[in-house]
Amino acid sequence: MTPRPAKTVVRLQLSQEAATYIRARIISGELKPGSPVLADVVADELGISTTPAREGLQLLRVEGFLQLIPRRGFVVAPLNGDDIRDLFRIQALIAGELAARAAEHANAEQIAELDALHHELIAAFSRKDSETLEEKNHAFHRHINQVGGTRKVLWALSLMTRYVPREFYAQISGWPQATVDDHTDLLDAIRTHDAEKARSLMDSHIIHSGELLAEHFDRQVASQELESAAG
Repeated sequence: MTPRPAKTVVRLQLSQEAATYIRARIISGELKPGSPVLADVVADELGISTTPAREGLQLLRVEGFLQLIPRRGFVVAPLNGDDIRDLFRIQALIAGELAARAAEHANAEQIAELDALHHELIAAFSRKDSETLEEKNHAFHRHINQVGGTRKVLWALSLMTRYVPREFYAQISGWPQATVDDHTDLLDAIRTHDAEKARSLMDSHIIHSGELLAEHFDRQVASQELESAAG
């Protein structure tokens, strides 16, 4: 197979960066349904050229986050809190299976790594370090998934998690405390190799996170609508 030119690879990476950036703003409620999304504005905000920015918007159109309207260009597609809840329900099914497998197969070294990550997460929570909290949360889940996953299952999970921005979770009311509490119980289930308990706890944890995000999204959209009406 002929390798892709370096320039093409870089452009693909920039396109993904643009897609990730706008996707997170949509899911967070910062860009409400119907809002225009301009490739040149995205390019300016990210410091990239217009071409990969436009390709990123095309990716989001394929994913259903954007619509391409004649004479208007790209606009944010209809989205509400229930859509977000559905995305997390699907993710919870896969993540729960991976947690159950991790509980069955995790060795002492892998459990120790999870324990270390969890203590780092608690420390970040205590000092209100949201950036580290999000980083350690991501690492905790990634480690569970890698312990319990196969390539195909991990691939399926990656399709869902790309719709779930991780950069702003600590700003959502209730999420930091829920993360500490839920991870503590989940780690105990994995440590004791209780697969079904780990599955149930992970399922509940993901759905709980989705509910918090959906409520945040609905509040953001409602607030913007009130501001628009007042203006």
